Amino acid sequence: MGPLVLTQLATGLSVLAGAALVKSVMDQNATMGGPFQRCSTCNGTGRVSCLCSRWSDGDVGCRTCAGSGNMACSSCGGSGTGRPLPVRVSMKDPNVPRS
Repeated sequence: MGPLVLTQLATGLSVLAGAALVKSVMDQNATMGGPFQRCSTCNGTGRVSCLCSRWSDGDVGCRTCAGSGNMACSSCGGSGTGRPLPVRVSMKDPNVPRS
């Protein structure tokens, strides 16, 4: 093997090792709660079975799922994690007289 092949092999192995490290960190953070919990509807996958596959007679395919039988989860929007809802809380000063 020449030096070019060894360099490419080392680069490929380092990329795989880095990907495995990142995946293990991501899996560890997902089980610890992280900033957002996994979606309970899709169990963190971001996909649920499409309506066309739920009530079909064996054929699958519609515009929503593009024939895959799975569509984006409506609870998490396909992200797989719970999303915080923005809430605007308005409070009035109790000491200000009302007119």
